[in-house]
Order: sequence, then C-alpha cells, then structure tokens
Amino acid sequence: MMRRLALFLLLLVCQLSAWAHKASDSYLVVDIEGKKVTAQWDIALRDIDFALGLDGDGNAEITWGELRGRQSDVAAWALSRLALTRGGLCALELSGLQVDDHTDGGYAVLHLRGDCPDAVGALGLQYRLLFDLDKLHRGLLRLTLDGATYTTVLSPTSGFVQFGATQASRWTQFSQYLVEGIWHIWIGFDHILFLLSLLLPAVLVLHMQRWTGVRSFGTAAREVLWVVTSFTAAHSITLSLAALGLVSLPSRLVESAIALSVVLAAANNLWPVVENRRWLVAFGFGLIHGFGFASVLAELGLPADALVLSLLGFNVGVEVGQMAIVAGFLPVAYLLRNSRFYVRDVFGLGSWLTMLVALVWLLERAFDLKLVSA
Repeated sequence: MMRRLALFLLLLVCQLSAWAHKASDSYLVVDIEGKKVTAQWDIALRDIDFALGLDGDGNAEITWGELRGRQSDVAAWALSRLALTRGGLCALELSGLQVDDHTDGGYAVLHLRGDCPDAVGALGLQYRLLFDLDKLHRGLLRLTLDGATYTTVLSPTSGFVQFGATQASRWTQFSQYLVEGIWHIWIGFDHILFLLSLLLPAVLVLHMQRWTGVRSFGTAAREVLWVVTSFTAAHSITLSLAALGLVSLPSRLVESAIALSVVLAAANNLWPVVENRRWLVAFGFGLIHGFGFASVLAELGLPADALVLSLLGFNVGVEVGQMAIVAGFLPVAYLLRNSRFYVRDVFGLGSWLTMLVALVWLLERAFDLKLVSA
C-alpha cells in the first residue's frame, strides 16, 4: 500500500512540476510605417517541436541544425497563422532566423518583412498560432503603426484585432496592461503556488501542535488581507524598479529564488517557524516575485509615452487576478476548515506536494537541468 502511495505521489509531483513551467507564449513585435512592414516573432522551440516535430534524433533537445534544416517548414507554418491587412492582405516573408533564450527556454526568432496595399488607414491583425493545439497559448503583441504604439494579448477569443491610425488612448493602454497583469498571474504557476501556500493556513490556527479551524470568517479574512496586501506592495516595488531599468538581476537567480520561496512557504506549513506574521514572508519573497513579473514587461516592452500608466495597469491587473483566486479559495476553505479532508489532505498533503514540486523546479532552474518533461 505504501509503495503504491509513494508511486502515486511521485507521478503526481512530476505532473504538477511539468505544469508549473510558464504557459505557452509567443512575442510578436510589429512595426508598420506606411506600406512597409517589419516584424520580429519569438516562438518557443518547444512549441514549434510540438506542432512540427523538430527533434529529429529524439534526444529531447532542439539544435540549431534541426531548426535551420526545417526553416522553410517553420516559416510556412508560422506565416499561415498570421495575417495583416491594410487595404488588403499584406504580403509577408521570412527575412531571417535566429535563436534566443527567454526565461523559460529557447526561442526561434523569426524576422519578417513585407508590404501592405495601402499606406494609410486601419490595420487588421489575425493571429492563430497554436490555438488549434493549445487553447491556453497567448500571443503578446506590441505594434507600432505610423508612430502610434499598441499592446495587447492575443487569445482564441481575441485572435482578430483592429487598430486605428491614431495614438491609442490612455485608458486603452491602461486597460491593455491591466488585462496582461490578470492573465500573467493566472498563468504564473509559481506565483499561484506561493500565494496558495500562504493562504492554506489562513483558516487554521495551531494549538497544542494541532491545527484547528479559526473561530470566525473575519479572522481568516484579515489574515488573507495582510498576506495579499504585503505581497502586492512588495512585488509592486521591485516590478517598478526593474521595469524602469533601475535594478536588474540575472533571470536564473530570480527564477530560482521564486522556486525557493515556494519551497519555504510550503515547508513552513509542515514545520511552522513563522505562524502569526506570514505577511512578513509574503512581503520578503514578494520582492523577488516582482522581478519575475518584470520579465513579462521586458519581453513585451513599455510605451515610453505612458510608462507610469502601463505599470499601474499591470500592477492593478495582478492584484485583480490575485483577488479572484482569493475570492474562489477563501470561502470554500473556511467552510471545510474543521474537516479532516481539509486539514489532512488539502493543507497537509497539498503542502507536501507543493514543496516537492517546487524542489524539482528549484533544481531545474538553479542547475539548468531537465528533470521533468513538460
């Protein structure tokens, strides 16, 4: 029985660890001046391999030779899933191919160029990359159209967007970054695991080495408010500093530290060291998580004419995303707080699984290993 349980936990940890990696994104930067189109499209090598099967020798590594040998296939596949229209369909072609590293692995960098039929008027953009294979995939778009800058997140429900020839309004830019903030907290599994690790004991109190439910919902709500507010304040500070270019840390150090924060937060549930001031833990590690959020903005870029507004929108979006998680978690956790299921399985087993997932994740990030296949 114990052997079966251990095997089950091992398989579950591997699966959760694979899920813990950043969700599929591509980064599309388009510059249109009159009829002329230039673009750079960064697509994860793992996504291209998933769609086209680049790994010819089956060694789970994509080499430059394997990518270069399939250049025409990659270009045809990508361009068939992107369409620009300005007075008609804009003709696009691949002008160069490179590779680059993002925080979550290797990316193919496609350089595109082309011409549109008209030099003025609105631009339509149709994006369909990977939506037939992965509904969670998102495209992060930064478009400069005759000097006006637009940013948005492209999803299966917003795959077609249209942009005017005038500068985007302040509210539009704010709302675009707000949506991105919400989306990136929801797909940021490391941030969610850290937050949940701190929320799990919010409906419990440790008495005589035994966890029991809190007496009132207000007590749990105040604990959660302190934790979430501290986390938000901390990551807002470092997110702003990093996005403004005032502070910079190596991405491997940041990602490893984020994984370590999840390990320690979950371990504190199992062997309590910090009981009554978890908001301090949230604030301390929230400073590190802010650098993780900043990597998203670094990939997409910030419009210089609305820098503060965009940062504010992204921060508000992250906060909205967090509060949605809290709103779904806290009432259910409170109702179940005195049950054996919550104390033993949700809190106890959940903390063990979270810690083990984050440990695998920490080893992968710190030592550049691949312990679990996503």
